[in-house]
Amino acid sequence: METLLTWGIAGAVLAFFLIRYWREHKRSDEAAREKAARGPVFSDGPRAQHPQIMTEACIGCGACVSVCPEGDVLALVSGKATIVNAHKCIGHSLCAEACPVGAITMVMAKPGSSADMPVISAEYETSVPNLFIVGELGGLALIKNAVNQGRDCVDAIAQRLAASPERPVDSSVWDVIIVGAGPAGISASLRAAEHRLTALTLERESVGGTVSKYPRQKLVMTSPVEFPLHGKFSKTSLSKEDLLRFWEKIMARTDLNIQTGAAVDAVQRGTNGVFQVKTSKGEYRARAVVLAMGRAGTPRKLGVKGEELPHVLYRLIEADHYTDQKILVVGGGDSAVEAAMGLAHQSGNQVTLSYRRGEFSRLKDRNAKRIAEQMTAGKIEVLFNSMPVEFRPGSVVIEVGGELRELPNDLVWIFAGGTSPSEFLKAAGIKFGGSPADTQLQARSIA
Repeated sequence: METLLTWGIAGAVLAFFLIRYWREHKRSDEAAREKAARGPVFSDGPRAQHPQIMTEACIGCGACVSVCPEGDVLALVSGKATIVNAHKCIGHSLCAEACPVGAITMVMAKPGSSADMPVISAEYETSVPNLFIVGELGGLALIKNAVNQGRDCVDAIAQRLAASPERPVDSSVWDVIIVGAGPAGISASLRAAEHRLTALTLERESVGGTVSKYPRQKLVMTSPVEFPLHGKFSKTSLSKEDLLRFWEKIMARTDLNIQTGAAVDAVQRGTNGVFQVKTSKGEYRARAVVLAMGRAGTPRKLGVKGEELPHVLYRLIEADHYTDQKILVVGGGDSAVEAAMGLAHQSGNQVTLSYRRGEFSRLKDRNAKRIAEQMTAGKIEVLFNSMPVEFRPGSVVIEVGGELRELPNDLVWIFAGGTSPSEFLKAAGIKFGGSPADTQLQARSIA
C-alpha cells in the first residue's frame, strides 16, 4: 500500500510538471504563430542577407532563437525554427553559426523583394565591370559585414590587377578609388594599403561615415570582426567613440590617401575601361572603383511649412550638447527612438516623440524595451497617430488623432529616412533588381 502511495505521489508530481511544461509550450507556440502572422503586415520580408531554414533538418533546439542580438527575428513554431519578424533581420548570421545540425544557411532576398537593390555578384561587383558595391548600399547594415566586404572586395581587385598584363604606368590613374570612409570604406582602404595598391578614398563629410553621426555611446558592433592591418578585434560590443578612436589609431600608423569634404557627383566607365570620378574638388581616374557610400543619402524632408527654419535638424551627433530644451523628435524607427532617449537623458530636456502610426513596429528589441520603460517613467511623451503641420519659432503645430495642438518648442529633429542614391547608381550604368544568386556575373580582369 505504501509503495502504491509513493508511486501515486511521484506520478502526480511528474504530471504536474508535465502539464505545466505543456501549457507553457503551447502559449509560447501560439505567441510565435501570432508574430509570424503579423510579420507580413509590417514588411514584405527580408530585403538582403537573411537565414534560410531547412525545416526537415531542424531539431528545434532553439539555439538560433536565443543567439540573435536583434530579438524576435526567429521563434520555434511547432518545434521548428521559423522567421517571424523578417524586417528586424540585418544579417548577423549568428543563427547559422549556432545551429548544431547545419539547418540554417545565409541567403540573399529573392529578386522580387530587392527590386530597389543593385545587382551584385558574389565578389560584390555590379553589372558594370570593376565597379563594386560594399556595405549598407548593397543591403547589409551590419558593421561586421561591411568590414568583411570592404576587405574581400579589394582582395578581388588586387588579384585582378596582379593577373593583368603589364602596361606603361600612368601615374594619374589610381589602382582603386574608394567612395566613402565608413566601416566598409575604411576596411577597403586599409586592405588596399596592405596590398600596396595606389588608392584614393573620397568622403563627402567626415571619416567614420554614418557611424560618426550616431548618438553618443550608441552600440555599433555586437560580434568580433577582423580589420586589415590590425587583425581580429575581439570586443563583442563597443560604442561609437570606441570605434572612431580605433580607426584614428590605425590611420595614424598607415599611409592612407583620404580626402574629406569631397562629394562624388558621378562615376563613369570609359571605353578604355578606366573610370572617371567627378567630385566637388575635381576629377580623378581609376582602374577600379569601390562604392561604400551607405544608403542614407540626403535626409528626406516632410514638406511641412517652416521646415527651413534653423532649429529644424536632421542629424543628431552629440545629445549632451543640448540641455534645458523643449524638443520634438519626428519618426518611429530606431534612429528616432535612440535620439529621443539620448536627448531625454540630458538635464532639463522635455522630449516629445511624434510618430504617424498607432504603434512602433520596426524597432530593435532592446530599443522597444527601453522606449517602453521611458514612456512609463514619463521621461518621453510619445504622440502616436500624429504629424507636424507647421514649425514656428518657439512652437510647433502638430495634428494628433485629427486634432491640432500647438506645443512650445525650441528644437526639432526629423528622422524620416533619406533619399536613396539609386539615381546616382543608375547613372553609372548599374542594374537593379537582383541578388548574388541571380546575377550570373563572371569574374573579370582589369583593363
